[in-house]
Amino acid sequence: MTSAGARQGWQRWLALATARTDATGNANMRQLVTLRWIAVAGQFVTILFARFALGFDLPLVPMMAALAAAVGLNLASMPLYGWRKGANIQLLLALLFDVGLLTTQLYLAGGATNPFISLYLLHVVLGAVLLDRWSSWAIVVVTAACFGLLTLYYRPLILPPDYSGEYFILYTIGSLLCFMLIATLLMLFMARITGNLRARDTRLADLRQQAAEEDHIVRMGLLASGAAHELGTPLASIAVILADWRRMPTLAQDADLQAEIVEMQSEVQRCKAIVTGILLSAGEARGEAPEIMPLHQFLDAIVDEWRAVHPSVDFDYTTRVGDDPQVVSDPALKQVIANVLDNAAEASPHWVAFRGERSGGDLALIVRDRGPGFSEERLASFGKPYQSSKREPGHGLGLFLAVNVMRKLGGGVSVVNCDDGGAEVTISMPLSAIALS
Repeated sequence: MTSAGARQGWQRWLALATARTDATGNANMRQLVTLRWIAVAGQFVTILFARFALGFDLPLVPMMAALAAAVGLNLASMPLYGWRKGANIQLLLALLFDVGLLTTQLYLAGGATNPFISLYLLHVVLGAVLLDRWSSWAIVVVTAACFGLLTLYYRPLILPPDYSGEYFILYTIGSLLCFMLIATLLMLFMARITGNLRARDTRLADLRQQAAEEDHIVRMGLLASGAAHELGTPLASIAVILADWRRMPTLAQDADLQAEIVEMQSEVQRCKAIVTGILLSAGEARGEAPEIMPLHQFLDAIVDEWRAVHPSVDFDYTTRVGDDPQVVSDPALKQVIANVLDNAAEASPHWVAFRGERSGGDLALIVRDRGPGFSEERLASFGKPYQSSKREPGHGLGLFLAVNVMRKLGGGVSVVNCDDGGAEVTISMPLSAIALS
Protein backbone atom coordinates (compact mmCIF):
# COMPACT_ATOMS: atom_id res chain seq x y z
CA MET A 1 0.00 0.00 0.00
CA THR A 2 1.59 3.25 -1.10
CA SER A 3 0.51 6.72 -2.07
CA ALA A 4 0.55 5.45 -5.67
CA GLY A 5 -2.04 2.87 -4.62
CA ALA A 6 -4.17 5.64 -3.16
CA ARG A 7 -3.93 7.61 -6.41
CA GLN A 8 -4.90 4.52 -8.37
CA GLY A 9 -7.92 4.06 -6.09
CA TRP A 10 -9.10 7.60 -6.75
CA GLN A 11 -8.45 7.23 -10.49
CA ARG A 12 -10.50 4.05 -10.49
CA TRP A 13 -13.30 5.87 -8.63
CA LEU A 14 -13.24 8.69 -11.17
CA ALA A 15 -13.38 6.20 -14.03
CA LEU A 16 -16.37 4.46 -12.46
CA ALA A 17 -18.08 7.76 -11.77
CA THR A 18 -17.59 8.86 -15.38
CA ALA A 19 -18.87 5.56 -16.73
CA ARG A 20 -21.95 5.64 -14.55
CA THR A 21 -22.64 9.27 -15.37
CA ASP A 22 -22.47 8.38 -19.06
CA ALA A 23 -24.79 5.45 -18.36
CA THR A 24 -27.32 7.97 -17.04
CA GLY A 25 -26.90 9.88 -20.29
CA ASN A 26 -27.75 6.70 -22.18
CA ALA A 27 -30.88 6.26 -20.09
CA ASN A 28 -31.88 9.83 -20.94
CA MET A 29 -31.19 9.12 -24.60
CA ARG A 30 -33.67 6.25 -24.41
CA GLN A 31 -36.21 8.67 -23.00
CA LEU A 32 -35.64 11.01 -25.95
CA VAL A 33 -36.05 8.16 -28.41
CA THR A 34 -39.32 7.21 -26.71
CA LEU A 35 -40.43 10.84 -26.88
CA ARG A 36 -39.58 10.90 -30.59
CA TRP A 37 -41.73 7.82 -31.20
CA ILE A 38 -44.63 9.57 -29.50
CA ALA A 39 -43.96 12.73 -31.53
CA VAL A 40 -43.90 10.74 -34.77
CA ALA A 41 -47.17 9.00 -33.93
CA GLY A 42 -48.80 12.28 -32.85
CA GLN A 43 -47.66 14.15 -35.95
CA PHE A 44 -48.77 11.30 -38.21
CA VAL A 45 -52.28 11.29 -36.74
CA THR A 46 -52.49 15.11 -36.71
CA ILE A 47 -51.37 15.46 -40.35
CA LEU A 48 -53.85 12.85 -41.57
CA PHE A 49 -56.68 14.32 -39.50
CA ALA A 50 -55.99 17.89 -40.70
CA ARG A 51 -55.66 16.75 -44.32
CA PHE A 52 -58.56 14.34 -44.69
CA ALA A 53 -60.98 15.25 -41.88
CA LEU A 54 -60.62 19.02 -41.83
CA GLY A 55 -59.65 19.46 -45.47
CA PHE A 56 -56.43 21.46 -45.04
CA ASP A 57 -54.18 21.51 -48.08
CA LEU A 58 -51.04 19.96 -46.63
CA PRO A 59 -48.02 18.66 -48.61
CA LEU A 60 -48.19 15.03 -47.48
CA VAL A 61 -45.08 13.77 -49.27
CA PRO A 62 -42.48 16.08 -47.66
CA MET A 63 -44.20 15.90 -44.27
CA MET A 64 -44.25 12.10 -44.32
CA ALA A 65 -40.62 12.11 -45.51
CA ALA A 66 -39.67 14.11 -42.42
CA LEU A 67 -41.47 11.56 -40.23
CA ALA A 68 -39.66 8.73 -42.03
CA ALA A 69 -36.34 10.43 -41.23
CA ALA A 70 -37.31 10.49 -37.54
CA VAL A 71 -38.21 6.79 -37.64
CA GLY A 72 -34.87 6.02 -39.33
CA LEU A 73 -32.95 7.94 -36.66
CA ASN A 74 -34.76 6.09 -33.89
CA LEU A 75 -33.92 2.72 -35.41
CA ALA A 76 -30.29 3.78 -35.89
CA SER A 77 -30.06 5.05 -32.29
CA MET A 78 -30.90 1.70 -30.67
CA PRO A 79 -27.45 0.08 -31.16
CA LEU A 80 -25.85 3.18 -29.58
CA TYR A 81 -27.50 2.69 -26.18
CA GLY A 82 -24.37 0.99 -24.84
CA TRP A 83 -22.00 3.68 -26.18
CA ARG A 84 -20.93 5.63 -23.11
CA LYS A 85 -18.66 8.25 -24.64
CA GLY A 86 -19.85 11.78 -25.36
CA ALA A 87 -23.32 11.40 -23.81
CA ASN A 88 -23.83 15.20 -23.78
CA ILE A 89 -22.99 15.49 -27.49
CA GLN A 90 -25.35 12.61 -28.30
CA LEU A 91 -28.19 14.27 -26.42
CA LEU A 92 -27.46 17.65 -28.02
CA LEU A 93 -27.47 16.20 -31.53
CA ALA A 94 -30.67 14.30 -30.81
CA LEU A 95 -32.43 17.44 -29.57
CA LEU A 96 -31.15 19.46 -32.53
CA PHE A 97 -32.55 16.83 -34.88
CA ASP A 98 -35.93 17.05 -33.14
CA VAL A 99 -35.85 20.85 -33.43
CA GLY A 100 -35.06 20.48 -37.13
CA LEU A 101 -37.92 18.00 -37.60
CA LEU A 102 -40.39 20.32 -35.85
CA THR A 103 -39.15 23.29 -37.89
CA THR A 104 -39.66 21.37 -41.13
CA GLN A 105 -43.21 20.41 -40.23
CA LEU A 106 -44.06 23.94 -39.10
CA TYR A 107 -42.56 25.43 -42.28
CA LEU A 108 -44.86 23.21 -44.33
CA ALA A 109 -47.91 24.04 -42.18
CA GLY A 110 -48.06 27.79 -41.63
CA GLY A 111 -44.81 28.62 -39.86
CA ALA A 112 -45.19 30.88 -36.82
CA THR A 113 -48.94 31.12 -37.43
CA ASN A 114 -49.29 27.44 -36.49
CA PRO A 115 -50.34 27.14 -32.81
CA PHE A 116 -48.06 24.12 -32.37
CA ILE A 117 -45.02 26.38 -32.61
CA SER A 118 -45.04 26.40 -28.78
CA LEU A 119 -43.61 22.88 -28.93
CA TYR A 120 -40.19 24.56 -29.14
CA LEU A 121 -40.55 25.16 -25.38
CA LEU A 122 -40.50 21.40 -24.81
CA HIS A 123 -37.06 21.15 -26.40
CA VAL A 124 -35.77 24.12 -24.40
CA VAL A 125 -36.90 22.55 -21.11
CA LEU A 126 -35.44 19.15 -21.98
CA GLY A 127 -32.16 20.82 -22.94
CA ALA A 128 -32.02 22.71 -19.66
CA VAL A 129 -32.47 19.46 -17.70
CA LEU A 130 -30.35 17.05 -19.73
CA LEU A 131 -27.49 19.05 -21.21
CA ASP A 132 -24.46 20.95 -20.03
CA ARG A 133 -24.86 24.71 -19.72
CA TRP A 134 -23.32 25.60 -23.10
CA SER A 135 -25.41 22.94 -24.84
CA SER A 136 -28.58 24.21 -23.17
CA TRP A 137 -27.88 27.72 -24.44
CA ALA A 138 -27.22 26.28 -27.88
CA ILE A 139 -30.74 24.81 -27.88
CA VAL A 140 -32.15 28.20 -26.81
CA VAL A 141 -30.33 30.00 -29.61
CA VAL A 142 -31.31 27.45 -32.26
CA THR A 143 -34.99 27.34 -31.29
CA ALA A 144 -35.17 31.15 -31.16
CA ALA A 145 -33.55 31.38 -34.60
CA CYS A 146 -35.95 28.82 -36.03
CA PHE A 147 -38.91 30.67 -34.52
CA GLY A 148 -37.69 33.93 -36.05
CA LEU A 149 -37.14 32.37 -39.48
CA LEU A 150 -40.61 30.82 -39.43
CA THR A 151 -42.10 34.28 -39.02
CA LEU A 152 -40.52 35.24 -42.36
CA TYR A 153 -40.32 32.06 -44.38
CA TYR A 154 -43.09 29.45 -44.40
CA ARG A 155 -45.70 27.83 -46.56
CA PRO A 156 -48.99 29.60 -45.82
CA LEU A 157 -51.71 27.48 -44.31
CA ILE A 158 -54.86 28.17 -46.27
CA LEU A 159 -58.11 27.49 -44.43
CA PRO A 160 -60.71 25.30 -46.14
CA PRO A 161 -63.83 27.17 -47.33
CA ASP A 162 -65.92 25.61 -44.56
CA TYR A 163 -63.71 27.24 -41.90
CA SER A 164 -63.25 30.69 -43.41
CA GLY A 165 -63.68 33.36 -40.77
CA GLU A 166 -63.05 30.92 -37.90
CA TYR A 167 -59.26 31.22 -37.77
CA PHE A 168 -59.24 32.51 -34.18
CA ILE A 169 -61.35 29.60 -32.93
CA LEU A 170 -59.15 27.06 -34.70
CA TYR A 171 -56.00 28.77 -33.40
CA THR A 172 -57.37 28.72 -29.84
CA ILE A 173 -58.26 25.03 -30.08
CA GLY A 174 -54.82 24.26 -31.51
CA SER A 175 -53.13 26.24 -28.73
CA LEU A 176 -55.14 24.33 -26.12
CA LEU A 177 -54.16 20.99 -27.66
CA CYS A 178 -50.52 22.10 -27.83
CA PHE A 179 -50.58 23.15 -24.17
CA MET A 180 -52.11 19.83 -23.10
CA LEU A 181 -49.54 17.93 -25.15
CA ILE A 182 -46.59 19.84 -23.70
CA ALA A 183 -47.90 19.55 -20.13
CA THR A 184 -48.50 15.79 -20.48
CA LEU A 185 -45.12 15.06 -22.03
CA LEU A 186 -43.28 17.17 -19.48
CA MET A 187 -45.06 15.39 -16.63
CA LEU A 188 -44.26 11.95 -18.03
CA PHE A 189 -40.71 12.45 -19.16
CA MET A 190 -39.50 14.94 -16.59
CA ALA A 191 -40.52 12.49 -13.88
CA ARG A 192 -38.60 9.68 -15.58
CA ILE A 193 -35.58 11.83 -16.36
CA THR A 194 -35.51 13.13 -12.79
CA GLY A 195 -35.57 9.50 -11.64
CA ASN A 196 -32.54 8.79 -13.85
CA LEU A 197 -30.67 11.74 -12.37
CA ARG A 198 -31.54 10.71 -8.81
CA ALA A 199 -30.36 7.18 -9.50
CA ARG A 200 -27.10 8.63 -10.86
CA ASP A 201 -26.63 10.76 -7.75
CA THR A 202 -27.26 7.72 -5.56
CA ARG A 203 -24.67 5.68 -7.45
CA LEU A 204 -22.15 8.50 -7.22
CA ALA A 205 -22.76 8.77 -3.47
CA ASP A 206 -22.10 5.04 -3.15
CA LEU A 207 -18.90 5.42 -5.15
CA ARG A 208 -17.73 8.26 -2.93
CA GLN A 209 -18.37 6.07 0.10
CA GLN A 210 -16.40 3.25 -1.49
CA ALA A 211 -13.55 5.63 -2.30
CA ALA A 212 -13.46 6.83 1.31
CA GLU A 213 -13.41 3.25 2.56
CA GLU A 214 -10.62 2.33 0.15
CA ASP A 215 -8.63 5.33 1.36
CA HIS A 216 -9.17 4.06 4.92
CA ILE A 217 -7.84 0.65 3.85
CA VAL A 218 -4.80 2.26 2.20
CA ARG A 219 -3.93 4.05 5.42
CA MET A 220 -4.36 0.85 7.42
CA GLY A 221 -2.16 -0.97 4.90
CA LEU A 222 0.57 1.62 5.33
CA LEU A 223 0.41 1.20 9.11
CA ALA A 224 0.41 -2.59 8.80
CA SER A 225 3.39 -2.71 6.44
CA GLY A 226 5.27 -0.24 8.65
CA ALA A 227 4.56 -2.35 11.72
CA ALA A 228 5.66 -5.48 9.84
CA HIS A 229 8.98 -3.86 9.00
CA GLU A 230 9.47 -2.83 12.63
CA LEU A 231 8.57 -6.29 13.97
CA GLY A 232 10.96 -8.08 11.64
CA THR A 233 14.10 -7.16 13.58
CA PRO A 234 12.93 -8.09 17.13
CA LEU A 235 11.44 -11.36 15.86
CA ALA A 236 14.76 -12.26 14.25
CA SER A 237 16.55 -11.41 17.52
CA ILE A 238 14.15 -13.57 19.53
CA ALA A 239 14.67 -16.46 17.10
CA VAL A 240 18.47 -16.23 17.55
CA ILE A 241 18.18 -16.08 21.34
CA LEU A 242 15.86 -19.11 21.46
CA ALA A 243 18.24 -21.07 19.25
CA ASP A 244 21.10 -20.20 21.67
CA TRP A 245 18.97 -21.29 24.64
CA ARG A 246 18.34 -24.69 23.09
CA ARG A 247 22.10 -25.24 22.87
CA MET A 248 22.85 -24.13 26.44
CA PRO A 249 23.93 -27.19 28.52
CA THR A 250 21.91 -26.19 31.58
CA LEU A 251 18.70 -25.84 29.55
CA ALA A 252 19.38 -28.80 27.28
CA GLN A 253 19.11 -31.16 30.26
CA ASP A 254 15.61 -29.95 31.19
CA ALA A 255 13.10 -31.71 28.93
CA ASP A 256 10.19 -29.44 29.96
CA LEU A 257 12.14 -26.27 29.20
CA GLN A 258 13.26 -27.74 25.87
CA ALA A 259 9.62 -28.43 24.92
CA GLU A 260 8.63 -24.87 25.86
CA ILE A 261 11.54 -23.42 23.85
CA VAL A 262 10.49 -25.47 20.81
CA GLU A 263 6.93 -24.20 21.19
CA MET A 264 8.21 -20.62 21.49
CA GLN A 265 10.30 -21.07 18.34
CA SER A 266 7.24 -22.39 16.54
CA GLU A 267 5.22 -19.32 17.57
CA VAL A 268 8.04 -16.98 16.52
CA GLN A 269 8.13 -18.66 13.11
CA ARG A 270 4.37 -18.23 12.86
CA CYS A 271 4.73 -14.52 13.69
CA LYS A 272 7.42 -14.17 11.04
CA ALA A 273 5.13 -15.88 8.50
CA ILE A 274 2.36 -13.43 9.36
CA VAL A 275 4.74 -10.49 8.94
CA THR A 276 5.90 -11.89 5.59
CA GLY A 277 2.27 -12.27 4.51
CA ILE A 278 1.56 -8.65 5.41
CA LEU A 279 4.51 -7.47 3.35
CA LEU A 280 3.45 -9.68 0.44
CA SER A 281 -0.06 -8.26 0.56
CA ALA A 282 1.40 -4.75 0.63
CA GLY A 283 3.38 -5.49 -2.53
CA GLU A 284 6.79 -5.16 -0.90
CA ALA A 285 8.11 -8.66 -1.57
CA ARG A 286 8.18 -8.52 -5.33
CA GLY A 287 9.60 -11.10 -7.68
CA GLU A 288 7.99 -14.14 -6.03
CA ALA A 289 5.83 -16.23 -8.33
CA PRO A 290 2.19 -16.61 -7.22
CA GLU A 291 1.30 -20.03 -5.83
CA ILE A 292 -1.02 -22.02 -8.09
CA MET A 293 -3.13 -24.88 -6.69
CA PRO A 294 -6.51 -26.59 -7.11
CA LEU A 295 -9.42 -24.80 -5.47
CA HIS A 296 -10.09 -27.53 -2.91
CA GLN A 297 -6.40 -27.52 -1.93
CA PHE A 298 -6.51 -23.73 -1.52
CA LEU A 299 -9.47 -24.03 0.85
CA ASP A 300 -7.99 -27.05 2.65
CA ALA A 301 -4.76 -25.12 3.35
CA ILE A 302 -6.71 -22.23 4.89
CA VAL A 303 -8.71 -24.67 7.03
CA ASP A 304 -5.61 -26.57 8.17
CA GLU A 305 -3.88 -23.36 9.25
CA TRP A 306 -6.97 -22.19 11.10
CA ARG A 307 -7.53 -25.55 12.83
CA ALA A 308 -3.94 -25.53 14.06
CA VAL A 309 -4.56 -22.23 15.85
CA HIS A 310 -8.04 -23.21 17.17
CA PRO A 311 -7.72 -26.90 18.11
CA SER A 312 -10.51 -26.71 20.72
CA VAL A 313 -13.20 -25.62 18.26
CA ASP A 314 -15.48 -28.33 16.83
CA PHE A 315 -15.03 -27.48 13.13
CA ASP A 316 -17.47 -28.72 10.49
CA TYR A 317 -15.88 -28.34 7.05
CA THR A 318 -17.29 -29.41 3.68
CA THR A 319 -16.54 -28.44 0.07
CA ARG A 320 -18.37 -28.92 -3.22
CA VAL A 321 -16.25 -27.30 -5.93
CA GLY A 322 -17.11 -29.38 -8.98
CA ASP A 323 -14.26 -29.93 -11.42
CA ASP A 324 -11.79 -28.26 -9.01
CA PRO A 325 -10.23 -25.48 -11.14
CA GLN A 326 -6.71 -24.15 -10.68
CA VAL A 327 -6.63 -20.89 -8.69
CA VAL A 328 -4.07 -18.35 -7.52
CA SER A 329 -3.47 -18.45 -3.78
CA ASP A 330 -4.59 -14.90 -2.97
CA PRO A 331 -3.24 -13.79 0.46
CA ALA A 332 -5.95 -11.14 0.82
CA LEU A 333 -8.72 -13.71 0.31
CA LYS A 334 -7.02 -16.09 2.75
CA GLN A 335 -6.95 -13.33 5.35
CA VAL A 336 -10.61 -12.51 4.74
CA ILE A 337 -11.65 -16.13 5.31
CA ALA A 338 -9.46 -16.39 8.40
CA ASN A 339 -10.91 -13.17 9.85
CA VAL A 340 -14.49 -14.35 9.33
CA LEU A 341 -13.66 -17.72 10.91
CA ASP A 342 -12.01 -15.96 13.86
CA ASN A 343 -15.12 -13.83 14.39
CA ALA A 344 -17.28 -16.96 14.30
CA ALA A 345 -15.05 -18.73 16.82
CA GLU A 346 -15.21 -15.74 19.19
CA ALA A 347 -19.01 -15.76 19.03
CA SER A 348 -19.28 -19.57 19.14
CA PRO A 349 -16.17 -21.10 20.81
CA HIS A 350 -17.47 -24.68 20.66
CA TRP A 351 -18.72 -25.03 17.06
CA VAL A 352 -18.06 -23.39 13.70
CA ALA A 353 -19.07 -24.58 10.24
CA PHE A 354 -17.36 -23.68 6.99
CA ARG A 355 -18.75 -24.67 3.62
CA GLY A 356 -17.37 -24.02 0.14
CA GLU A 357 -19.77 -24.26 -2.79
CA ARG A 358 -19.40 -23.64 -6.48
CA SER A 359 -22.34 -22.80 -8.72
CA GLY A 360 -21.34 -22.33 -12.35
CA GLY A 361 -18.83 -19.49 -12.45
CA ASP A 362 -19.52 -18.31 -8.88
CA LEU A 363 -17.91 -19.37 -5.62
CA ALA A 364 -19.68 -19.10 -2.26
CA LEU A 365 -17.92 -19.55 1.09
CA ILE A 366 -20.35 -19.86 3.99
CA VAL A 367 -19.32 -19.56 7.65
CA ARG A 368 -21.88 -20.37 10.33
CA ASP A 369 -21.77 -20.25 14.12
CA ARG A 370 -24.06 -20.91 17.09
CA GLY A 371 -23.45 -17.64 18.86
CA PRO A 372 -25.92 -14.88 19.81
CA GLY A 373 -26.09 -13.57 16.25
CA PHE A 374 -25.92 -9.95 15.09
CA SER A 375 -27.92 -7.17 16.68
CA GLU A 376 -30.15 -5.00 14.51
CA GLU A 377 -27.61 -2.18 14.93
CA ARG A 378 -24.77 -4.40 13.71
CA LEU A 379 -26.79 -5.61 10.74
CA ALA A 380 -27.65 -2.03 9.77
CA SER A 381 -23.99 -0.94 9.93
CA PHE A 382 -22.58 -4.16 8.47
CA GLY A 383 -19.28 -3.63 6.66
CA LYS A 384 -18.45 -0.29 8.29
CA PRO A 385 -15.18 0.07 10.25
CA TYR A 386 -15.05 -0.20 14.03
CA GLN A 387 -18.59 -1.60 14.31
CA SER A 388 -17.98 -4.37 16.81
CA SER A 389 -19.80 -5.92 19.74
CA LYS A 390 -16.50 -6.25 21.64
CA ARG A 391 -16.25 -2.51 22.42
CA GLU A 392 -12.48 -2.55 22.40
CA PRO A 393 -10.07 -0.34 20.42
CA GLY A 394 -9.09 -1.83 17.06
CA HIS A 395 -11.98 -4.28 16.84
CA GLY A 396 -14.59 -4.24 14.10
CA LEU A 397 -12.16 -4.20 11.18
CA GLY A 398 -12.49 -7.85 10.14
CA LEU A 399 -15.81 -7.63 8.35
CA PHE A 400 -14.97 -4.14 7.05
CA LEU A 401 -11.83 -5.49 5.37
CA ALA A 402 -13.74 -8.54 4.14
CA VAL A 403 -16.39 -6.41 2.46
CA ASN A 404 -13.85 -4.18 0.74
CA VAL A 405 -11.53 -6.99 -0.36
CA MET A 406 -14.46 -8.89 -1.85
CA ARG A 407 -15.68 -5.71 -3.55
CA LYS A 408 -12.29 -5.44 -5.29
CA LEU A 409 -12.61 -9.07 -6.40
CA GLY A 410 -16.06 -8.37 -7.84
CA GLY A 411 -17.92 -10.20 -5.09
CA GLY A 412 -19.62 -9.35 -1.83
CA VAL A 413 -20.28 -10.36 1.76
CA SER A 414 -23.72 -10.87 3.27
CA VAL A 415 -24.80 -11.80 6.79
CA VAL A 416 -28.02 -13.15 8.26
CA ASN A 417 -29.18 -14.39 11.64
CA CYS A 418 -30.30 -18.00 11.50
CA ASP A 419 -33.77 -19.01 12.71
CA ASP A 420 -32.34 -21.70 15.02
CA GLY A 421 -29.72 -19.35 16.49
CA GLY A 422 -26.33 -18.11 15.46
CA ALA A 423 -25.34 -16.22 12.35
CA GLU A 424 -24.28 -17.05 8.80
CA VAL A 425 -21.79 -15.03 6.80
CA THR A 426 -21.61 -15.69 3.05
CA ILE A 427 -18.58 -14.64 1.00
CA SER A 428 -19.49 -14.72 -2.68
CA MET A 429 -17.35 -13.92 -5.70
CA PRO A 430 -16.88 -14.79 -9.37
CA LEU A 431 -14.47 -17.68 -9.65
CA SER A 432 -12.70 -15.86 -12.49
CA ALA A 433 -11.32 -13.37 -9.90
CA ILE A 434 -8.87 -15.98 -8.58
CA ALA A 435 -8.95 -18.69 -11.27
CA LEU A 436 -5.82 -19.23 -13.34
CA SER A 437 -6.53 -17.60 -16.70
